[in-house]
Amino acid sequence: MLALISIRSVSLPRFRAIFRVLAAAAVVFTTSVAEAQPAAPDGLRPDTLRPDTMAARVAACTACHGAQGRAGTDGYYPRLAGKPQDYLYHQLLNFRDERRQYRPMSHLLVGLPDDYLREMAQYFSQQHVPYPPPTRADVSSATLEAGRVLALQGDAARGLPACTSCHGAALGGLMPAIPGLLGLPRDYIGSQIGSWKNGLRRAAAPDCMADIAQKLTPTDIGALAAWLSSQPVIEPYVPDAAGSLTLPAQCGSQAQR
Repeated sequence: MLALISIRSVSLPRFRAIFRVLAAAAVVFTTSVAEAQPAAPDGLRPDTLRPDTMAARVAACTACHGAQGRAGTDGYYPRLAGKPQDYLYHQLLNFRDERRQYRPMSHLLVGLPDDYLREMAQYFSQQHVPYPPPTRADVSSATLEAGRVLALQGDAARGLPACTSCHGAALGGLMPAIPGLLGLPRDYIGSQIGSWKNGLRRAAAPDCMADIAQKLTPTDIGALAAWLSSQPVIEPYVPDAAGSLTLPAQCGSQAQR
């Protein structure tokens, strides 16, 4: 995911493979943003992506996650733009340290220092680009209603809090480290809840999402993914302020800095 990798930390075949990915990314995404600056003007040449810029550093990220991290086009790679900085930073750490299981990400992040990853997280958190209209999931009205109820009301009988109780009334997230849930692909939402349920994704203890995922059935997960991915994003869509919600359970990611 990152362009500046110490040659000493990688084998020659791996270095060549990473170089090919980054070279292709630089050609395709020539409107990437220079370090901490607004989007580069149209017509930016690949040779302007010098290795000492943030644009070069994130070129491999945007190859999958879209220009400025606005989301991939294949329905799986999620949006990075505008997510809370600490959330993005924690995910980079989790991939690097294999608390999240996705080999391409872990492979590219191995050996990279914390400060380097924090700077990348800051960059993407500062990108604000429009959300596309949602695609209504091809499911029954009953399934959408079940997803709506879980997201907005939860299920007290099963000890399931509403998504809004942690992710905010507008589901835009909560500072410093809880992300928004709208504007995400249906497949991505379903796969990530499933990963928590199956132990393939973990967060800092106490891992509140892992506890919640264990209580969700496959039907619940499908309904939530369908309803959340079908909702429009109403601007301004930003995380709620830290401390504005009393969380229903302790979340280690909110305490981890």
